Amino acid sequence: MLGITPFGMVHTIISLIAVASGIISLVRYGAILWDKKIGRTYVYMTILTCVTGFFIFHHGGFGKPHALGIITLVVLSTALAAGEKIRLFGSASPYIETVCYTMSFFFHFIPAVTETATRLPAGAPLATSPEDPRIQMAIGICFLLFLIGVTLQVIRLRRHRSKAVAA
Repeated sequence: MLGITPFGMVHTIISLIAVASGIISLVRYGAILWDKKIGRTYVYMTILTCVTGFFIFHHGGFGKPHALGIITLVVLSTALAAGEKIRLFGSASPYIETVCYTMSFFFHFIPAVTETATRLPAGAPLATSPEDPRIQMAIGICFLLFLIGVTLQVIRLRRHRSKAVAA
């Protein structure tokens, strides 16, 4: 079925849970928040997505998807280090935490767009490879949406901090 192994299907389901919990958190709270159950679900499922992805070699050995998994884990680690318990980056911590969680959410869309476009519709996929210009354009649009979203999040954080200082 669409060239997906049973392990690949489990990996896909885990990643869909991560994306769904990320969407719920972003809609509910305007950010992915570690102190909310849905935020922790997003983080755990994203970590599990990365780990299971390391065992998928669709195009040979270690490649760009595996590198993206490592980068995602580093970004999530940075977000956790910036969180309220550690605050490794001092007053910049809330901004770094927010940007990193949102960036990790964007990273989900790179393989999602690529794998979907190279597999669907069955028998006549929209793209033949990850380098297809249509895939690159779709990922570029996702990146633009990430930039807009993270800008709005930073503005919201700055306003919230300004109100807290004024009070």
